[in-house]
Amino acid sequence: MLTRQVSVFMENQPGRLLRLLTVLAEANVNLWAHNIVDATDFGIIHLIVDDPGKAERVVRMAGITCSTVDVLQVTVPNEPGGLMQGVLLPLAEAGVNIEYSYAFSGAKQEQAYVVLKVDDVARGWEVLGQS
Repeated sequence: MLTRQVSVFMENQPGRLLRLLTVLAEANVNLWAHNIVDATDFGIIHLIVDDPGKAERVVRMAGITCSTVDVLQVTVPNEPGGLMQGVLLPLAEAGVNIEYSYAFSGAKQEQAYVVLKVDDVARGWEVLGQS
């Protein structure tokens, strides 16, 4: 699935993530997944939410710097090699570069979910058969 990711730039201090998630919760935006990239004094928080447009608006209204970008959200078998065979190999063979990714699943789930920021979203979408 092609989806919009909200990326938030915040100071790396206690309570900052709490503030961000409070803003989203008060706006009734549901958080599905997140990833934090640490850069010592600041960090980038990548969010997958149920309403990216609304999330971007309320975060900006709270005075927090953010942006959105298209990413791929794919499902893979939750088994050894599932990510390699279903995602990494096809993208590598097609010359699509993965800029970053994060994944999530539960221990007893049959599928895992992977979010991928790639250099060519349209080509990645095509290669992974998500069209």
